[in-house]
Amino acid sequence: MSSDQSANVELIKRHIGEYPDFPKKGILFKDIFTALRNGEVCRAIKSVLVSYVRESCPDVQVIVGLEARGFLFSLLIAAELGIASVPIRKKGKLPGSCAQQEYVLEYGTDVFEIQQGSITEGQKVLIIDDLLATGGTMDAANKLVQQLGGIVERNVVIIELTELGGRKKLEGSGSKVHSFLQYHDVE
Repeated sequence: MSSDQSANVELIKRHIGEYPDFPKKGILFKDIFTALRNGEVCRAIKSVLVSYVRESCPDVQVIVGLEARGFLFSLLIAAELGIASVPIRKKGKLPGSCAQQEYVLEYGTDVFEIQQGSITEGQKVLIIDDLLATGGTMDAANKLVQQLGGIVERNVVIIELTELGGRKKLEGSGSKVHSFLQYHDVE
């Protein structure tokens, strides 16, 4: 990473909000929305994301954003690179025929969907979200892209909560993962 991009990452980090006991007692929530309140930080996020994709995944053809914060970044990258942006949403939010993938939450399960035909056989895909915790949603997204015949080149997040093991889970199933900010404390 260039010194300009390192400075951008540090700028982003300084603006990440922290909210103790959210969404439940004992959790220190890391909030990307706090950073997005600052125009300079928005430019820095765009710069590091686009630069990273250009350098590390120059052949990517589709940027997939996960509901909901991933949408903010997927369109931003796709528009800059002139490639497709595709959403993955929770069940029942997308029209038409959709592929589905169930994933495990702390208390129960949920289902992600992607529209059939949004990714074609052999297309190279980068999946983005704001945060990687346990890896359940990113793993489900990888499986959905693969169901449609896409090739997942990389999973990219702004923030990684390392103690929750998401990277280990994803890399254990063959995924490549990149995060810009790593936090080792979740409490």
